[in-house]
Amino acid sequence: MKTFFLLPIVLVFSSCSGQGPKINGVSFVGSPREINASNIEPVVKVNANWAAVMPFGFVKNLETPNVIFNTERQWWGERRDGAKKTIELLNKRGIKVMLKPQIWVWRGEFTGNICMNSDEDWKRFEKSYEEFILLYAALAEEMKAPILCIGTELHTFVQQRPEFWNQLIHKIRAMYKGKLTYAENWDQFDKAPFWNRLDYIGIDAYFPVSQSQTPNVEELKAGWQKHKDDIVTLQAKIKQPVLFTEYGYRSVHYTGKEPWDSGRSNGNVNLKAQNNALTALYHEFWNEPWFAGGFLWKWYHNHEEVGGESNNRFTIQNKPSEKIVKEFYSTSK
Repeated sequence: MKTFFLLPIVLVFSSCSGQGPKINGVSFVGSPREINASNIEPVVKVNANWAAVMPFGFVKNLETPNVIFNTERQWWGERRDGAKKTIELLNKRGIKVMLKPQIWVWRGEFTGNICMNSDEDWKRFEKSYEEFILLYAALAEEMKAPILCIGTELHTFVQQRPEFWNQLIHKIRAMYKGKLTYAENWDQFDKAPFWNRLDYIGIDAYFPVSQSQTPNVEELKAGWQKHKDDIVTLQAKIKQPVLFTEYGYRSVHYTGKEPWDSGRSNGNVNLKAQNNALTALYHEFWNEPWFAGGFLWKWYHNHEEVGGESNNRFTIQNKPSEKIVKEFYSTSK
């Protein structure tokens, strides 16, 4: 593509010299059907050295005290067997894995708002969630996955039921010898009560950083400063590295305004905005000694069929940003 897509990132390349290895990850979306080694090659080619593998559990609504998981009605990649095979395929190509089991609420309601109506329902939900997580903690130990993420964007559950989370972490530690994190949403990351019991401060980094239709890199970097200060404050208190358990931007107008927006609206494609937003994030974080790296949201198994320059979604596949990420990841290992 045109040179302007590449110039900003060159500054990052030169500034990364002497840095230790970072987690240069992608969030590998579970496939409906079984995959093979050929589906891993595009991950290798983008120079990712890590991938998040994400089996899912489902709840019917925000008040349902039951997690449904590992059933034949789910996609292959969202079940235990599919997650295991995906980890095997990634590991064979030298890609490390964070196993990241997470919940989906039917109709896409926000998991952070899951809240039971009674203490009895909370206890039922806790039992179900524990079974879900311990199934995948056992898989993480079996596969020697270096990182296990114990939950994703569950701030009401986390803040209202801290005793449950303390005992859950204890049970996980008894069976899994790797490192633990939790993926909290950008606007609640400083409120999780158990960071000092984990190995990484995990943040889904959809911070608002710009009000512009096509922000340039300097504007985006300026937009990061308050958020970065807040992250540094927590990191200095907890003294654990920060991991962006998810990060990414849509290739759409105003991509830095509400980066969490995953609505299905089409149009307003803006490839340059996606490029600039990723470049600014790399400038601001990948050179920091307290920053462990992150997992780009999101990467699909069927590389040749997804993304493209008419697509306004999060994926960088077959867009100019794929080249930016590929070149950046090649220099920051």
